[in-house]
Amino acid sequence: MAGGKETPRQKMIGMMYLVLTALLALNVSKSILDAFVAIEENTQKSNIAQEERGSSYKGDVNSEIKTTPNNAENKLKLEKLRAIMSQMDQVDKISAKMIKDIDDIKLKILKESGENIDVVKDKDEETIIWKKYSTQAPIVPTRMHLMAVQAKDQYDVPMHEIIGEDIKTPTGSGKKLWADFLGYRADLVNIVGSYKFGDKTFSIKPKAINDFSTNEDLVKKVKAEIAKSNANHKEDDEVLQNIYINLTKPERVKVNDMDGVHWIGATFDHSPLVAAVASLSSMQQDILSARALAMAHLKSKVSTGEYSFNKIVGLAYGPQIANTGDEVELKVMMAAFDSDNQPTVTGPGAITVANGQGILKTKVAGGAEMVLSGTVSIKNKSGVAKTENWTHTIKIMKPQGTVSLPEMNVLYRGYDNKVEGVASGYDQTVLNGNGVSLTKSGNGYIGKPTGSGKTCTISISGKNSVTNKTVQLGSYTFRVSNLPPPSLYFGAVSDGGTASKAETRLFAKYGPEIPLNVTFQVLKWELNVTGAPRPAKGTGNSIAGEGTALLKQAKPGSMISFMTEVKGPDGRVQKKSGNYRI
Repeated sequence: MAGGKETPRQKMIGMMYLVLTALLALNVSKSILDAFVAIEENTQKSNIAQEERGSSYKGDVNSEIKTTPNNAENKLKLEKLRAIMSQMDQVDKISAKMIKDIDDIKLKILKESGENIDVVKDKDEETIIWKKYSTQAPIVPTRMHLMAVQAKDQYDVPMHEIIGEDIKTPTGSGKKLWADFLGYRADLVNIVGSYKFGDKTFSIKPKAINDFSTNEDLVKKVKAEIAKSNANHKEDDEVLQNIYINLTKPERVKVNDMDGVHWIGATFDHSPLVAAVASLSSMQQDILSARALAMAHLKSKVSTGEYSFNKIVGLAYGPQIANTGDEVELKVMMAAFDSDNQPTVTGPGAITVANGQGILKTKVAGGAEMVLSGTVSIKNKSGVAKTENWTHTIKIMKPQGTVSLPEMNVLYRGYDNKVEGVASGYDQTVLNGNGVSLTKSGNGYIGKPTGSGKTCTISISGKNSVTNKTVQLGSYTFRVSNLPPPSLYFGAVSDGGTASKAETRLFAKYGPEIPLNVTFQVLKWELNVTGAPRPAKGTGNSIAGEGTALLKQAKPGSMISFMTEVKGPDGRVQKKSGNYRI
């Protein structure tokens, strides 16, 4: 366009086209910028939730300290509570500093980009700062509204401020940010894993692991680092590994065929202003998530229930009824049982103590009922024994019928409910249903609700095969419900867990808390990856094609989410979602 035979006017027009082309190349589309704004908004909301989650654990421990009587009986308990609170305070101190330092970088690049950050007005669409960082809530990041940013696509200031001149060797604020982030990881692991309990002292000072080939390689290296430490391997290893891994990013990455690019350079190179702020908020999310994980683990080491160990009740439980001559088993335990402190149990019959329970076996004899009694004793943390009386009454049953559902206390539509009945005193048991069909299966029945009623009844009869006499012994009402919704699993990992991006299958099924043998079919899925411009979609339970490609783009520690449609044996189609950390 600017050859030697062109006129001056043609040369000028050609030059203008070159300038226009360059400007278009530098321009970032509004839809992409808006996507970064949306990502930042969701990250900020998640940060608030993670802060509240971590603070609730700390509040529980603080409340327990305030409500536990300060006396000799609770001396050791209070000492442990205060030691845990001291660890939590240290966690908050280093977390607050990181949150504040990252906030300062965000505010600086906004201000140097010409944005107004002096005005603070909550939920105002024209204002960037909705809530300022406060020393009264030092773990809560500044609440921002990036849609109000004017220079969303401005990238010179973020690059110069955070990177400097060389993406391989950052010299800007990103250099200190990276060092502080690694320091936070080491300090958090050290605080959670280093303490003294009784006559045992535990400690860990992990080395920096920033070079790894795959996530599996990272896990292997972290486990080895923790294993050689003096940490409490029985109680702390898993949480120390999770904290370290969740706060680990590869220091050197490959970008556009260029090896050895620093993570700071790769993240913020030519990053539009709103994308840079979103990336910084994502680092705050990593910090707040690790803090919440640490707080949850620390809280789990102390009792923070409604009742403390100074209120102890002896419990005995076992069968309520029995036939004469039957052997019965009672379990006797303390309501405030400590797994490291076995109780002492007295009572009639043979008694064994294990797993915090006294197991008593005796023969049933007598008339209408039999009353068993004894004592149960346990020592508090000061070594003082506390003794409570226990009693248990067994009614001596006469011939009668009972119906039980081994798997559940309701009947589910579209499911083969297993039903068993026992007519004591008769050699045959007969079940009949109203609102439910009953089909003989082995020693029991398969029950399937019929119609649309909310309840059904099952009557039980005892039959004497010698006299061929049948006597109805009772009728029982059961609730009828739809099958509960399943949980979504990415491979073997449930919602909220950490998964491998090499996983390729989704499953909709029940967790161990729902003892139903139900098969669900995944009809279709939609995959969202943090930072990706659009989701991937597919059918069935296999992640393939664009889904596999999108997963490969996910960075270690980032979040992915699935939205699926699943179908159960009752024919209902329902939506299920799941979130996982890679």
